[in-house]
Amino acid sequence: MTISAADVKALRDTTGAGMMDAKRALTEANGDAEAATQLLREQGLAKADARADRENTQGAVAVAANDTTAAIVLLKCETDFSAKNDAFTQLTQTLADDVLNNGTAAVDNHAAALEDLKLTLKENVEVGTVEIIQAAAGNAVDTYVHRQDGRGVNAVIVEGQDVNSDDLHQVALHVAFAKPEYLSSDDVPDEEADRERAALREITKAEGKPEEALDKIVEGRMRGWYAQRVLLEQGLHGDKTTVAQSVGKGKIVGFKQVLIGA
Repeated sequence: MTISAADVKALRDTTGAGMMDAKRALTEANGDAEAATQLLREQGLAKADARADRENTQGAVAVAANDTTAAIVLLKCETDFSAKNDAFTQLTQTLADDVLNNGTAAVDNHAAALEDLKLTLKENVEVGTVEIIQAAAGNAVDTYVHRQDGRGVNAVIVEGQDVNSDDLHQVALHVAFAKPEYLSSDDVPDEEADRERAALREITKAEGKPEEALDKIVEGRMRGWYAQRVLLEQGLHGDKTTVAQSVGKGKIVGFKQVLIGA
């Protein structure tokens, strides 16, 4: 049968398929647009499976929050071009909204939409990190999303106890750009700290420092090492006032951060 250019264009518009693929599918389906769409979908998903091992370090992050709970979802893809696509950023936000309301397993509710996006973009698209913080009774959450070219690339949730909203937001901003690894020094694994302490001791010895001063010098340098990694010991926005000091009698009890490419 004859396949018209209008039929090919209509199928391309609804599926995102190439011209020759659309024409071939319509021919195989005897002009039935619905059957051709399903054929393209099946062929596309097979190709998507073949793309599953391709590196996908690009993507977008989205945050959803209410007064007591906040969620972050990372949706991964191969190129920043695809990550800026409206359909991509909209699905990322939809995932975050559903996680906020229904928990981390809610991402599974959107498998069909994810498959459609894989077909349209022809990239290895998958859900990456999913985080949620539900504040304890009386606590509050604050969020921050850093955006580039319309997509979120750096998302933060901070939970505070007896911390006013302005101070809590400043901590969220600080986390976004300081990128701490741990909340407090107690969270740093002992083996990691011991390894650094031993290395600093050897460095200090090599500098010719007196043996009796080694312990004091090393511990001073360890404080600096902790301050680079531990949120509560970092200077807020690089100032002398630490994050812990900046919230007065309040307390930062937790945080989550998700970055593109991290």
